[in-house]
Amino acid sequence: MTTALLLAALLDAAFGEPRWLWGRLPHPAVLMGRAIGYLDERLNHGPARRAKGVAAAATLTTGALLTGFALMALPGQIAEILLAAILLAQRSLADHVRDVANALRLSTAEGRRAVARIVGRDTAAMDDPAIARAAIESAAENLSDGVIAPAFWFLIAGAPGLLAYKAINTADSMIGYRTPRHEAFGWASARLDDVLNWIPARLTAALILAAAGHRPDWSAFTADAKRHRSPNAGWPEAAMARALDIALAGPRSYNGELRDFPFVHPQGRKDPGPADIDAAITLLWRSWALGLAIVAILTVL
Repeated sequence: MTTALLLAALLDAAFGEPRWLWGRLPHPAVLMGRAIGYLDERLNHGPARRAKGVAAAATLTTGALLTGFALMALPGQIAEILLAAILLAQRSLADHVRDVANALRLSTAEGRRAVARIVGRDTAAMDDPAIARAAIESAAENLSDGVIAPAFWFLIAGAPGLLAYKAINTADSMIGYRTPRHEAFGWASARLDDVLNWIPARLTAALILAAAGHRPDWSAFTADAKRHRSPNAGWPEAAMARALDIALAGPRSYNGELRDFPFVHPQGRKDPGPADIDAAITLLWRSWALGLAIVAILTVL
């Protein structure tokens, strides 16, 4: 499985998400999103919404596992390698974050438009540092969710593990919100996503710190990570914040409502710009390379 992951990671780094292909075919993540939307529409109403949400999460997980086992039954590992290459997102993540840096160099308005494509918060009133922070936070969090966690579960359980993780992670991104509509129905998906990301988030933080050659005070670093509202996202964000010596997270607006979230690494600079986004992208690739080196070592052991 380690050799398959190495090949998949290299394919993803080389080709990313080619538009000529996904402009003609539905991406697997899109198919997962359609399934989640269908379950949301059919089940998320009436009484017992939490129980229905548990059933939806179980259905998604079971479907993903069965699909993964079917792929494993095919001769060779080509199907698994291609699946992993498609569902790893290192190249596309780096490209999307770089787009924000390039746009911000043109103007604040261009930066807002670019960052709106990768974050869910309100962007219309963002200043330049807020745009840069959002891009860097997205880089750190999605390195965990979109690269390290899928790779981890692929190593643990092959195609079934990878597909099950992506199905639940996609569900969390669609229905795992504490809103009147989804707080009960999305509870199971959100909690399961927390469990599946617990180890990968901490591995990601370790990779970022190692790639940066940064050795923080562990108690202070842990305190930074716990400032974040998420039990997992705080770890890679705290690592990125300390590696770049900038403050991340902090107040932001969702649906017109300002939320006073604390800063992660509040002692860091609060005026990041395009150069800091570039530095974050460099750390993305260094972390990716370090992780790949570890997998290569495991291959020969």
